[in-house]
Amino acid sequence: MSFDHFNYKGVRFVKGIHTEESLNHAENEFEVFDDDIYNVTFSKSGTNWMIEILNLIKHKGDVTKTNVTPIFSRSPWYETASFKEREKKLVSPRILTSHLPHHLFAKSYFNSKAKIIYTMRNPRDVMVSLFHFTKILKIYTPAENFQDFLEDFIQGKVSIGSWFDHVKGWMQMKDDDRFLFITYEELLQDLRGSVVRICKFLGQELDDAQIDLVVENSTFKSMKENPMSNWSKAPSELVDQSKGSFLRKGISGDWKNHFTVAQSEYFDKIYQEKMKDLNMSFFWEQSS
Repeated sequence: MSFDHFNYKGVRFVKGIHTEESLNHAENEFEVFDDDIYNVTFSKSGTNWMIEILNLIKHKGDVTKTNVTPIFSRSPWYETASFKEREKKLVSPRILTSHLPHHLFAKSYFNSKAKIIYTMRNPRDVMVSLFHFTKILKIYTPAENFQDFLEDFIQGKVSIGSWFDHVKGWMQMKDDDRFLFITYEELLQDLRGSVVRICKFLGQELDDAQIDLVVENSTFKSMKENPMSNWSKAPSELVDQSKGSFLRKGISGDWKNHFTVAQSEYFDKIYQEKMKDLNMSFFWEQSS
């Protein structure tokens, strides 16, 4: 896999989507508001799912308010070059999205009361999702085979760099009361319980009927059928809809259909080495 990129403080970014100026603005100049909510992920970890959940919570399950704007404009990535235009249309409390690693996140955040929800996913499934994603996003030249992509992923030769560094960086905040981490697998296993947990973290009081609406309208099926959520409104110069669907399967464990036994053992060895100092255990470590 290859893409036109540049390095910013040791991390790969896509040229055009990001610029040196947009990243410097995001890191050093951007003003974080105390009532901001940040949806932070490594790519293909449940980013759009969390955008949908957070916007539905904000509007207490009312889809007439969430379905007037495409999902990528509802909660834009604040580090992108296009953000300034979208920023003007945001209504407080702002729900903003970011793939930035911890060390490049807005400096003003750390003196604020703003909240971050960090969604993680089994890196094997992240890898498979990203492998297919590179086939429909026109900024990428896809890898010739999965083995080549596996090597690129492990070496951090993908947009936003290393998954391992991203997770380890953000887990420094795991005990901060402004920070909630959740996994894609938890959302799959118990979406309603996860929504309740997120509401509690955000201080949002929704009744049972409103929570039911949030859950009903943030399922994979609902989002895939919703043109405001399934990225069918994305610019054709960015996404080639003929080569695949942005919302592909919405499952856990699809990596087993892609990894050979040798690739799985190879990845496990590297995973253990890179994550050994974190002193945390994740859902996928017991179920892989």
